[in-house]
Amino acid sequence: MYTPVSTDELFDILAGLPSHLPRICGYESEIQTLTNHNQEVYQNCTNLKIDNIQAGFACALHMHQPTIPAGFNGALISNLQHMFDHPHDGDNHNAGVFAWCYGRMGEFIPELIQQGCNPRIMLDYSGNLLWGLRQMQRDDILNNLKRITCEVQYQPYVEWLGTMWSHGVVPSTPIPDIKLHIQAWQHEFTSIFGVAALKRVKGFSPPEMHLPNHPDTLFAYIQALKECGYRWLMVQEHSVENLDGSHLRQEQKYIPNQLIARNSQGEIIGITALIKTQGSDTKLVAQMQPYFEAKGKGKQQVGHYQIPALVTQIADGENGGVMMNEYPRDLFRVYQEIRDGGGNYQGVVAMNGTEYLELIASTGITESDYPQIQAVNQHKIWQKVNLDNLNSVAVEQAIQELKNTDHQFHLDGASWTNNLSWVKGYENVLEPMQKLSARFHAKYDQLVAQDASVTQREDYQAALLYNLLLQTSCFRYWGQGTWTDYARELYQRGEEVLSL
Repeated sequence: MYTPVSTDELFDILAGLPSHLPRICGYESEIQTLTNHNQEVYQNCTNLKIDNIQAGFACALHMHQPTIPAGFNGALISNLQHMFDHPHDGDNHNAGVFAWCYGRMGEFIPELIQQGCNPRIMLDYSGNLLWGLRQMQRDDILNNLKRITCEVQYQPYVEWLGTMWSHGVVPSTPIPDIKLHIQAWQHEFTSIFGVAALKRVKGFSPPEMHLPNHPDTLFAYIQALKECGYRWLMVQEHSVENLDGSHLRQEQKYIPNQLIARNSQGEIIGITALIKTQGSDTKLVAQMQPYFEAKGKGKQQVGHYQIPALVTQIADGENGGVMMNEYPRDLFRVYQEIRDGGGNYQGVVAMNGTEYLELIASTGITESDYPQIQAVNQHKIWQKVNLDNLNSVAVEQAIQELKNTDHQFHLDGASWTNNLSWVKGYENVLEPMQKLSARFHAKYDQLVAQDASVTQREDYQAALLYNLLLQTSCFRYWGQGTWTDYARELYQRGEEVLSL
């Protein structure tokens, strides 16, 4: 039977597991208790005062490398390891630069602070990547990250964002697996950075900025986020709409919004959303465009309050020449410009997401003051049903009617790669994904409900690992061929594990 462990024991247990195993499950109750708190994270350590700020800019770096069955005898390895092992294939010669990118904020942030600057950065690393760095024994990278995450003097400057462990895009992730991904990432993060660091993770960065717009999927997603202790979610501007179906007003993109989800049973849930504007071009972050955009912003009226606007951006932190080569130059140049202009703490300043929300909350503003938004295309559904008497049959009928009559309507969700479908043409991945997930839950859900310690068993962990790995977005993003072959192999191994 399940025996709870203390927070000190939790870190020791997770950190002590061998590196060839990911830390993805086993202590769901302890982690949920840790993360569900109402304590302020940055209010007591920030060096900013809300009254002095005209506008802010928040930059996040997204880092990911998939796990692939391409090691010796088909062993599970990081794609980064595969790049090092095959340096002459495609762009694999970038492996060393990529590895440097994963750890370099641990060098940049202390150096900027030493220069008298006041930097901020949000970090989003997939669980696959964190596990891969441990597999590769890249302690140089992990120690750089531990420095700016765990040492007290750097905590005001660095914010980690949670994400899906295996970089699954939420709209096509089976609903029962959404929370498993979220919890798996929390396990992995805790095993490296400890329980105190996990308690500070309050924002969530969805892979590919992909937001589901099916009512039940979005509701389950937000419910899982809140159950796992998250306070806010980053969303792409064109993945949401106002409740009347209109596009977000220009000024509305630079303040917090409340993302509302209504499921097919009429239940409603909400979470704060910070809006990522424009596309996914790494130049926006690499060349510090959010700072220059924020210089043209000011305070905005929200309810009875005046709050600073916030320009929010995220980009791949390692991908593309501009991020690999120009970002270090422009990062230092901009923060030095802010310092030399006397604006470290006033005017236009760098802020992280949770820090911004806590600063404006100190004025008295609450989530109920934010404009309400919903996932794109949902207004079309709600126009066709009786909101006072919702049921799943009526909602599905409305969805089917819209699919038949409105060529612009779809429930694939929306992401920062809006010209790319994560569904169409990938039935050979999606169908096995759904099948493996269904088999996993048929075998284990009742067992876990009866005894939570089942999630600590090796057979459960192996089955969960293949279930989550199969949902990695890369097996669709990179097209048919080698990547879908990887998916097929993961599916077959997952089937074998579930058959034992």
